[in-house]
Amino acid sequence: MISAEQVINRAGDEGVMPLITLNEFFECNDNEEGIAPNQWGYGRPTLTELVERLRIIEQHKDVAWVRVQLHPETLEMEELAGEAVAICTTAEESVCAAWIEGFEASGVIPELVDVYRDIPEVPHGSTVSSVVWD
Repeated sequence: MISAEQVINRAGDEGVMPLITLNEFFECNDNEEGIAPNQWGYGRPTLTELVERLRIIEQHKDVAWVRVQLHPETLEMEELAGEAVAICTTAEESVCAAWIEGFEASGVIPELVDVYRDIPEVPHGSTVSSVVWD
């Protein structure tokens, strides 16, 4: 898991949050309220289940990458706070929505939820969508 200090360093003086890998967010992370805290205990899978499902999504032939979008509060709270999950894919939005059934997410929206740095290349024909929780 990446530390909040490392995120703060990567965010730089501008405070632009980095997109982070699944390993950077989930590995050794046991803070169930670190992502979608309002759905934890109300149907959102455990972090272990969530990352397992995200890794399956990441392996789809039409998926280029999956990243965690951190909430800017990470800078003030000095602990990881996930805002959304980014999926770079050629799949239709309805397909992405089917992938996340059971996440208790609000849905899949086009684009990233904020401005981020360290965005991997988006292959030709792919788009980036965000899995969001409200």
